[in-house]
Amino acid sequence: MGGIVLEFSSMSHSAPQPDIGGLATVPLERFLAALPPGSRRVYDAGADGGAPAAVRWVEPSELEDPTPYLLEGEVVMTAGLPFEGAGGAPEAVDRYVARLVGAQVSALVFGLQPYFEHVPDALAAACRRHRLTLVEVPSEIPFAALGLEFSRLLEAENVRVMRRMAEGNRHLMRAALAPRPEAELLKALTLTVPGWALVVGANRRARARAVSSRSQAGVPGQEVLDEVLDALFAGRGPRVETRQLEPAGAGWIAAHPLRSARDGTLGALVLGAVQPLEAAEQSVVGTAVGLLEALLRQRTEGALAPSQLATGLLLRTDAETRGGEGVAALAAQSAAAPVGAPLRVVQGFPVEGRPTPSQPAPGRGSRPSARIDVASAVLRWRRVFDTKLVELTETGFTAVTRLAVDRSLVNEVEALGWRLVISEAVPVAELPETHRRLSALRHQAMEAGRTLRASGDPVSVPGLLGRQAGELLFAEAFSPLAELEADRAAGLLDVLEAWLGAHGGWDATAKATGLHRNSVRRQIAQLGELIGRDLDDAQTRAELLIALRYRPSSYLTRTS
Repeated sequence: MGGIVLEFSSMSHSAPQPDIGGLATVPLERFLAALPPGSRRVYDAGADGGAPAAVRWVEPSELEDPTPYLLEGEVVMTAGLPFEGAGGAPEAVDRYVARLVGAQVSALVFGLQPYFEHVPDALAAACRRHRLTLVEVPSEIPFAALGLEFSRLLEAENVRVMRRMAEGNRHLMRAALAPRPEAELLKALTLTVPGWALVVGANRRARARAVSSRSQAGVPGQEVLDEVLDALFAGRGPRVETRQLEPAGAGWIAAHPLRSARDGTLGALVLGAVQPLEAAEQSVVGTAVGLLEALLRQRTEGALAPSQLATGLLLRTDAETRGGEGVAALAAQSAAAPVGAPLRVVQGFPVEGRPTPSQPAPGRGSRPSARIDVASAVLRWRRVFDTKLVELTETGFTAVTRLAVDRSLVNEVEALGWRLVISEAVPVAELPETHRRLSALRHQAMEAGRTLRASGDPVSVPGLLGRQAGELLFAEAFSPLAELEADRAAGLLDVLEAWLGAHGGWDATAKATGLHRNSVRRQIAQLGELIGRDLDDAQTRAELLIALRYRPSSYLTRTS
């Protein structure tokens, strides 16, 4: 790396932004091109020099200010109700469009009839002034047709993303088994990500590098790389250190830490590109980080690391990538099971107050006794579950086994001061998804302090959330009620809880609370206004119902 000296622009510390929310979106131009005949572009911000826009969703709204209910990247559809009467004044129209642009709306669709025969001049002028794409659709084209067309495009985009992810991960898996895995991994990564990539060790020296044939970004000078790596190695935990190069269009760089089991930084994967990464590219980068991290751990954490590497590969890559007969045969061999036999994922965590075996970061100063503890722990769980597929984790251990993990085996583990979360037996191809679900269930088991089975203990949102997070959710949702008298606040919450339990039924709520239905309506409206939430929204209702499970005693009525 010392010989790399290229010109680069001054940089800012803003992170390179991916496509909206990191999810699959549809380019605005593709959506506009697919609109039914009769649609007309009144103003096209893209043709006027604007940046390419992406569409996350399309949403009809006749509110004067729909922005509180919009997500970034939506297309708003209106028949013009917000512009009738006084609201049609040029100043009011300009404020409406400015709010949409501030909410990062991608375009505005204006439907003719029943309010307007043509797009108001004030609206067209405001869209040009604020550079918001404006489309006119005739009355015979329902907004639902536009929504269906967008759904078709989005589904096609999701299929494309999934295919790219599967293809990219297949390349990475093959590369991880090559004689020079780090170099081959970077080559495989740049097949998907159009940029350059470097892997550096703990000494900051480059171990491997690759450049995509489609890359338009040059590797920056050593000074820039040193600054990014200094910041990365100074931190801890999951993180990404990023720099955006200036002027606009010069590209960005991002450094991902490659961590040891004890959160020491073993090295880094440094990427650079010009354009933001798409969802599929981000997913492939995440897989590459996991594989490179496993390879570094294999070299630095003792002779038992290969089994931990194999376990990580089985549990953290997509099913299509690892569904081949060769992988299934190796997994069966490691778990002492017949080829094709279903396997079970088990995660273990210590009872509170009992520490896990220490697993120090590699390098000078590591204690031999600590390394013996790690080896002893891995070997113990291998023996207990009769499998070589065991890895130590930050919370305990994970094992892949053919055993049924019956009550006697659970008793043996619990006698050692550990608790388990146990999956059902699944095919090898389903291990990653099973592992993800089990990791979510583990939080519930740790809070309860007991062993749980995925088949016998259904996952619940409150169980996964936990009391501490639930109380925070309640405080955030109902903080405005703190200004009311305790009895008044508790009464409103009683009505809300009864109303939510009755699925919004006014008569059922009135019967449950002993109030007149008009009183129920009035109190629900008052509460919605106080907390600033739309109680007609299904997601809001679900969140509030969960939050009410964690209502503190200060919000209980005297008769509760």
